[in-house]
Amino acid sequence: MRNLLAMALVVLLAACASSDRPKPAPLDVNVPLLGVRAAWTTSVGPVDFALDVRVVEGRAYLASTSGTVVALDAQTGADLWRVNLDSPLSAGVGSDGRFSAVVTRANELVVLDGAKVSWRQKLKALTLTAPLVAGGRVFALTSDRSVSAFDAENGHKLWQQQKNGEALVLGQAGLLTAVGDTLVVGFGNRVTGLNPLNGSTRWEVPVVNARGTNEVERLSDVVAGFSRDGSNLCVRAFQYAVACIDAGTGRLQWTKPANGSNGISGDSKMVYGSDSDGRLSAWNRKDGEKAWTLDRYRFRVLSAPLVAGRSLIVGDDSGNLHFLSKEDGAPVNRLLTDDSGLSVAPVLAGKTLLAVSRRGTVYAFRPE
Repeated sequence: MRNLLAMALVVLLAACASSDRPKPAPLDVNVPLLGVRAAWTTSVGPVDFALDVRVVEGRAYLASTSGTVVALDAQTGADLWRVNLDSPLSAGVGSDGRFSAVVTRANELVVLDGAKVSWRQKLKALTLTAPLVAGGRVFALTSDRSVSAFDAENGHKLWQQQKNGEALVLGQAGLLTAVGDTLVVGFGNRVTGLNPLNGSTRWEVPVVNARGTNEVERLSDVVAGFSRDGSNLCVRAFQYAVACIDAGTGRLQWTKPANGSNGISGDSKMVYGSDSDGRLSAWNRKDGEKAWTLDRYRFRVLSAPLVAGRSLIVGDDSGNLHFLSKEDGAPVNRLLTDDSGLSVAPVLAGKTLLAVSRRGTVYAFRPE
């Protein structure tokens, strides 16, 4: 039943995104204050799921909706290997540099050892969150609010932990990461620290106290796309808040209202994110106080942002990559990829910036 609810919500959110929202203002003439040059392009195939591009030691791991999984040399764009699983994907890619993991729409967790499929395991529910591969284990978060751990070598199931919550679940990738020796998972609007060896709970903290007259209004799941500085972990609760947590102790440090749906980014001083209407904001990491707000991209559908050096980089659904100053949001350059749009957050692989369009073209740039 929860799978059906999650799928229904995916349709609901897509309908909202395509409704008659206000038109964005025309973009200003681009003044390239920051030099950025194109490095290479390649293709993985169309992407219409929440792709997580993993970068490990100069290698980028990507996948297409149809089930092509690729490892690229981030410096040159050359294929290191490419495998077609012949199964549409709902989540991926997780990788530790050796093992790579994706999940099919048939709820099958598929793990590759290099370019070879090593094992498959059937999961009990829909999975929209990229698996986490760490410490010789593969962790999978499913829409029934459960997380499972498997031995990366042989696929043996080690443990499963499930949490209760609202009947309706968000049709969007959730929080699944490791901080030190703690597995950090978003279960609804709570962030939980688990022992990765046995799944036992070390701490749990609610990010928000969601209020509403119905299940949709109370939907406040913690979404994928976080900012980490040491044990300080900052996250977004869907349509409600941005918050920072001490992932060592499970203490909520601060939470601030923010009506957004995408993940966030940050550095040691600031946290950045956009509201659902395209308004960009910067919060002080220490106390959550707002440093600046930018309305220039309102009513554009923005990706989660990326902090890279002195710049904040965000994509939009027209295929633009906007380079902004971290200090005040002032534009420093803008690049156009293709008209299929950018829904995947840009990622950094060393000094190479990677952006993936919905058409599946991978664009590599190098800021100068």
